[in-house]
Amino acid sequence: MSKLKIPHNAFVFVGDGRKALFLRNEGDEKYPNLKTERVFEDINPATHEQGSERPGRVSKAFDSSQRSAVEPVDWHRLEEHRFARQAAAAMEEIVRTRKVPALIVVAPPRTLADLRAAFHADVRSRIIAELDKDLTKHPVGDIERLLTAA
Repeated sequence: MSKLKIPHNAFVFVGDGRKALFLRNEGDEKYPNLKTERVFEDINPATHEQGSERPGRVSKAFDSSQRSAVEPVDWHRLEEHRFARQAAAAMEEIVRTRKVPALIVVAPPRTLADLRAAFHADVRSRIIAELDKDLTKHPVGDIERLLTAA
């Protein structure tokens, strides 16, 4: 990865399906200084802890003796989709109210896809970089270092 330049007052969104960090660069491109503006965390237990329904069954239309199982609902994944939409809406609010000049989005591939689908055009127009990495468990100083490392 080449060295990423983070403009002054640019926002860096670092998220996954459970946590979202909104960071702002108080420094400049040469010496970034990321500060936490907002943090969202979601309580999302594993699917087996959220639901106990047995998978549904479907009968064939012409021969009722044939039945097939239906894939069980992944409640955990559904909650991750919902959380990504909430994070995208929060980012839209920040972009509009704070007049964000640039945005960098850092998320694992699945979450990044959810965010791309949920981002408003105003948010998409400010994205200068996307990185498919999970950095949510790292401290802000490490995130800054990892993003700007040569």
